[in-house]
Amino acid sequence: MVANCCPWKLDRSNRFSVIVLIAVFAVAPSAAQVTVSPSTISFGNHYLGQTTNVVPVTVTNTQAVPLQISKIVVAGGPAPGDFTLGIMCPQAHPLAAGQSCTINVGYKPTVVGANSAKLSIIDGASNSPQIVTLSGNAQVAVTTAPSNVTFPSENLGTTSTAASIAVTNNYAYNVTFSSVAASGDFAIAGNTCTASVKSKAQCTVKVTFTPTALGTRAGTLTITDSAPGSPTRIALSGTGNQPAATWSSILHVIIIFQENRTPDNLFQDPVLIARGADIASSGLNSSGQLVPLTPIDLGTTGSTPQFYDVNHSHNSFLLMYDGGKMDGADKIPLNCYTYTAPTCPFPNAQFRYVLPSDVAPYFQMAEQYTFGDRMFQTNEGPSFPAHQFILAGTGAASDTGTAMATGNISNLSATAGVGCLGNPGASVSMLDISGKTTFIFPCFEHKTLTDLLENAGVSWRYYAQFDGSLWTAPNAIQHICGPNVPTPNATACTGADWASHVMISADNAPTILEDIADGQLAGVSWVTPTSGASDHAGDNNGSGPSWVASIVNAVGASPYWSNTAIIITWDDWGGWYDHVAPQVVNDGVSWGSGSIYGFRVPLIVMSPYAKRAYISHVDHDFGSILHFVEQVFDLPSLGWADARADDLSDCFDFTQTPPPFKSFTAPISPQHFINNTTPRTDPDDD
Repeated sequence: MVANCCPWKLDRSNRFSVIVLIAVFAVAPSAAQVTVSPSTISFGNHYLGQTTNVVPVTVTNTQAVPLQISKIVVAGGPAPGDFTLGIMCPQAHPLAAGQSCTINVGYKPTVVGANSAKLSIIDGASNSPQIVTLSGNAQVAVTTAPSNVTFPSENLGTTSTAASIAVTNNYAYNVTFSSVAASGDFAIAGNTCTASVKSKAQCTVKVTFTPTALGTRAGTLTITDSAPGSPTRIALSGTGNQPAATWSSILHVIIIFQENRTPDNLFQDPVLIARGADIASSGLNSSGQLVPLTPIDLGTTGSTPQFYDVNHSHNSFLLMYDGGKMDGADKIPLNCYTYTAPTCPFPNAQFRYVLPSDVAPYFQMAEQYTFGDRMFQTNEGPSFPAHQFILAGTGAASDTGTAMATGNISNLSATAGVGCLGNPGASVSMLDISGKTTFIFPCFEHKTLTDLLENAGVSWRYYAQFDGSLWTAPNAIQHICGPNVPTPNATACTGADWASHVMISADNAPTILEDIADGQLAGVSWVTPTSGASDHAGDNNGSGPSWVASIVNAVGASPYWSNTAIIITWDDWGGWYDHVAPQVVNDGVSWGSGSIYGFRVPLIVMSPYAKRAYISHVDHDFGSILHFVEQVFDLPSLGWADARADDLSDCFDFTQTPPPFKSFTAPISPQHFINNTTPRTDPDDD
């Protein structure tokens, strides 16, 4: 035993106390098992769209066992896809111990400015994933200023002011431009980028915006060139607005000219009366008695048929007017038709109103749109001058004439026509402003509204039943009719205007219903009825309201409705009582003195822009319709009745939202009128 060698002592029992010492050794880390080189790649500056040279990344398996690579991916940064991977280390089989493989990394920038990402190699090594930091910066070879264009709001169908876009070549070489194009509602309005542009030089592209629909409209300006990053695309945008409606929003006007009624006679409509329409239910006779208006059928059938006509000549106007007292209706003679049984005349035949059930379509139209209770015929007499006024605004024989036609055509033979087609003995009474009456052959020569329309390039058509009718106004205008031989021996109208614009049903010309269906509606259409559909007392068969409704419904169901105005009125008062006195002109000096203005006739104005459920109390006459057409198509004034009349503007509201069209119920179908083979003649008189 070695003394003092150990710190323990032997006890008396010779037992040892044992102390166990445990040593803990730290193991130094081993070397990296997989290495990558380089660990950082900077591609520097490049042009947008330009492909760089690839940079190889070497992956080395430094461990003693094979290495299985499971994934190689680039992620992070604003556009990791701009860093491309070419030849890559194998993933299908392990990389042997001590072996290396290569990953080729490229850069093709699509995003302007600095870009960065990380290349990650995911494998079975303990230091997985291995990371390579990637970076690059992209600049644009061809730039634009502005880089996108937003146009101010523009009305549908109108073209904006052109926006100028400066195109700059930032490339180190000349750039050749091969195409410049705009899509959507946008168009190229100017372009100097048509050839080679030097480095740092500019060219210009101009673009306009023409919205075709409401709301936001988007498009693209595409500039294709020889520089990297081509094509250059510029976002274009703008907003299409609904233009404020104006007169020019109306592209079509239809004038339907019915026959011989007053508001008191035809529109005993409680709805209109409740809204303030001035409709009387009784009237004074020449004895000062108050005579109630009593009901009668519209046509020649029913329980109380109209088997007579009330005279409505200029003399009858004077009788009923009676210096403004409106008490002479009972003095107006009746035209009694002997082919019907009831005795004629009978008391108070002039004081009648049409059964509301017979004219329900008229009531529907007037209640839904605008009804005029101060519409006066321009002339103080029958149909022939009335139809001249609705075509030309005058009943004179020439542009400088002051005498106005006051009657229908006299001394006609049984086979002769009217107007320029009258026989040699035909004549019409003309009243001069001095009060002198003369008689002339009824073939006039002066300008009409159709001349103004043609000068402005606006199409027109006049729909009539036959060429020799009192209601066919163009047959009395020399330059429209174009008589086949000199008057008064002409038998046919053969002028170019007549052939192109006057649609004669008797000659199988298209009706307005057919033209609407075929998309052939003219800018302005005058429409006259058959005698059966005319509302003319003593001759009509009660189909007038259905006929008018068929035209209105046809327009309403067509694309024309959105830009059409339909004006329905009646050519004269027909001899029926009406309680409102017109403002006659009878000073012996003024234009039309002694022959204007006549009694009230009904007026209905229909359009998406016509006021709804509105009663117009403004004084109108046939000249108002002509003035309206002149406003719509920006025409000069004829200078006659149109120059003295209003323009129906109180009947329209161009700020209202156009309501959808609602068709009108009528007892007779439109097909009845298209297929009608009934002889289409005037009534026995006018």
